[in-house]
Amino acid sequence: MANLKIDNSVKTPSVSFGSDNGELEIKGKSIPENSLEFYRPVFEWLDSYSQAPAPSTVLKVALEYFNTSSSKCLLDIFRKLEAINQSGRSNVKVSWVYDSDDEDMMEAGEDYQALVKVPFEFSAI
Repeated sequence: MANLKIDNSVKTPSVSFGSDNGELEIKGKSIPENSLEFYRPVFEWLDSYSQAPAPSTVLKVALEYFNTSSSKCLLDIFRKLEAINQSGRSNVKVSWVYDSDDEDMMEAGEDYQALVKVPFEFSAI
């Protein structure tokens, strides 16, 4: 299975998903005009990855800002990871990285943590 790499833009985050090592990362700003269109390749990749995931999967989320439509897409990503985790085929963890001065982003991560059965690790930078 191929890795997924999407370069960042002014309105979209970089996405780097490694199928062989289970290291996934979303980083930057997520304010695309059409969030569903932007995240469609991510959803499709995760659907394929779920068939044969790495023994350990870590999604590092290091977003500076995301809009409302991106927040729904992020929840969909976390739900896909939750299904992988609950299948027992991979130990899934989310590493939520946020600016130490950004309480809103920390709270957003806590809100996601409350919605899905995936362990979250919080890192203030």
